[in-house]
Amino acid sequence: MSLRIKVISVLLVLALVLGLGAAINRWRLVTGSEGGLDRLIIFHAGSLALPFKQICEEFKKQHPSLRIVREIAGSRECARKITDLAKPCDVMVSADYAVIETLLIPDHADWNIRFAANEMVIAFREDSRGAEVIDKDNWHEILIRDNVTFGRSDPNLDPAGYRTVLTAMLAERFYGKPGLADKLLAKDVKYIHPMSADLLALLEVGELDYLFTYRSVAEQHKLAFIVLPDEINFKKPEFSKYYRSASIRLIGKKRGTFITRAGEPIIYGVTMPNNAPNPELALDFLAFLLDADGGGAILQRNGQSSVVPSPTDTFDNLPESLKMFALPVTREAHK
Repeated sequence: MSLRIKVISVLLVLALVLGLGAAINRWRLVTGSEGGLDRLIIFHAGSLALPFKQICEEFKKQHPSLRIVREIAGSRECARKITDLAKPCDVMVSADYAVIETLLIPDHADWNIRFAANEMVIAFREDSRGAEVIDKDNWHEILIRDNVTFGRSDPNLDPAGYRTVLTAMLAERFYGKPGLADKLLAKDVKYIHPMSADLLALLEVGELDYLFTYRSVAEQHKLAFIVLPDEINFKKPEFSKYYRSASIRLIGKKRGTFITRAGEPIIYGVTMPNNAPNPELALDFLAFLLDADGGGAILQRNGQSSVVPSPTDTFDNLPESLKMFALPVTREAHK
């Protein structure tokens, strides 16, 4: 790609991101005709954009008259639309089940089902600066180079954002590099966006060299990526205690309040808000999403393994039709 074309491409992408979609919550995608007899409103994490497009298209085959409206945002931003803006929503899907538990339950939702896993990676292009030498042992040295750029998302809007911060904290301890987290987090702050999906285009055209994101997203977009050590990628339940040694303070349910989020394995969650306009249809969709041969199979093909059924503290509040996709919390489940 010539320098002129590359510069023009970057400017066009920046115009798109800054002018039309710096806040990913402006992404409002519709499957089905405007004249659909029924409407289903889904708020979901940006990392689910591609698999949920496929899931919605498949579900619509069972409901030809259905119009599905998907609003894509960082998971915490999705929750804020419900709590702060009172926007109608039938299904809310979060890249961190804890977003539902800390921001929605009990005032705006009654239950939470954990359904999919993921892991943090560092995505890049084959021609990113340092790509020829970067690996799981030296990535932090490459990223702090003056001529290298990397992007991450806003921790208060997007779980990938606070997981990036927690990854940096754990990396400092894992690699034995005092001050590493501060160095990483003080660099390239202009590339902190509402959601990591905002930054994919900037990575692909060369404005960014690297991006902290989920493995499923990197695979879906056919990007090269660094597989991080299990001690810092939030993938393995056996490292839960180690993950919890890092924590971050986030904005709480109300502005001016704060909560602490400690690291733990990445688990996605889903709920039906209490203000769901179409609860019966929402339950049908959720049953399809959670079924191993339905949405579960589509998620698997898109790089996310199922954790259905998983224990939930809200099991007694679950609709009867969804209890088969969860487990009650037992003493053993806490071990």
